[in-house]
Amino acid sequence: MELMDKIISLSKRRGFIFSGSEIYGGLAASYDYGPLGAELFNNIRNLWWKRMVQQRADMVGVRGPIIMNPKVWEASGHIKNFTDPLIECKICHARVRADKRADILAHEKTHSGQKAEWTKPKNFNLLFKTFIGPTEDNQSAVFLRGETAQTMFTDFKLILETTRKKLPFGIAQIGRSFRNEITTGNSIFRTKEFTIAELEYFVRPGDDEAAFTEWLAFQQEFFAKDLGIKKENLKIVELPKSELAHYSKRTADTYYKFPFGWDEIAGIANRTDYDLKNHIEFSGANLKYKDKTTGEEFIPYVVEPTFGLDRIMLAVLADAYAESEARSGKKDAVHETEVTLKLAKSLAPIKIAVLPLSEKEPLVAMAAAILKNLQNYWMCQYDETASIGKRYRRQDEIGTPFCVTIDFESQKDQAVTVRDRDTMEQERISISNLVDFFREKAG
Repeated sequence: MELMDKIISLSKRRGFIFSGSEIYGGLAASYDYGPLGAELFNNIRNLWWKRMVQQRADMVGVRGPIIMNPKVWEASGHIKNFTDPLIECKICHARVRADKRADILAHEKTHSGQKAEWTKPKNFNLLFKTFIGPTEDNQSAVFLRGETAQTMFTDFKLILETTRKKLPFGIAQIGRSFRNEITTGNSIFRTKEFTIAELEYFVRPGDDEAAFTEWLAFQQEFFAKDLGIKKENLKIVELPKSELAHYSKRTADTYYKFPFGWDEIAGIANRTDYDLKNHIEFSGANLKYKDKTTGEEFIPYVVEPTFGLDRIMLAVLADAYAESEARSGKKDAVHETEVTLKLAKSLAPIKIAVLPLSEKEPLVAMAAAILKNLQNYWMCQYDETASIGKRYRRQDEIGTPFCVTIDFESQKDQAVTVRDRDTMEQERISISNLVDFFREKAG
């Protein structure tokens, strides 16, 4: 089984990622996050917000709507320029992006074995159109947002007035975006709806390149230090001018080495004054920044770090996936493959598993009391089924950093055995000291 297939299988079996609407046959590129997937995603999202907003004095956050006034997308250039080149097979009518060689090769032959015949490329707009109100006409047409950035631009003046921020400063948002992608695939990597975490960092014109360099370094630190992604699986790709988005002066994408190859998980764009300038022109509002000391008034430049949280979650799962050969303790033992998700402790969906050695009292009662206490601070899981070895392996498979085992000595010494996922070391810890112990170890 290929590595990607193993990750997809594990994700479904253990409750990370399910196919959306599965009982009705599913929907292409639609996925649900199960109990563990929801926790992992929330941990990534919350860590991003903590590092990008909470811990920085130069950042604030907003939460904008998915549906905005359609003039927003006219001003931003998305109605005219937010397109991908589409080609269609004249024989089987398969549609793929003309700039994705892998997609073209995958459809090189039709279902009947004939060589595909492609039309000339034509631009395909990625915005999803919908309607507000009882009629479906041009007067009621709106769009689902294709990016989260525009709220930060349309609210720029209001945020200046309410926060009294001075340049340089940034506005961050995490939210769902929608793109009518021509081709999808590789699990949650390319879907039609996804979560973007991005920020717009406003600077004086001329300070944008320095800010770009600083945010690029900060972005790489977040991947390697905070998310624990191996540095050798990351690379920065500078986009040539021919591939830049309509609003970008410079873009550097971060690629991850997925089992299916290198592909983008994040990027940084220098949007110059494109967005604010256009919104000033289309709305008539004064979105200029005024320096209170000098009285100077100008349109700021913007550096935009963008993170695809769903893609990052898939990268985190792939990076953490590890197999090892285990040997059972039985005579004539056979070799078995054990899976461990070596997730960063801050990201693990379950931080602590509570495991009574027996399903009988008084161990179960002690385990229940310990679980109730630890749940005040961390996501925990209780498991009393099967041998302790099998229960350890189940927790390793979902990335749980610590297991607490309540054994037959626990009632006497009021202590438990704590097992570390990564070192496999076991340590005897007093029940009364468990919270302090995990505050230091689990974060």
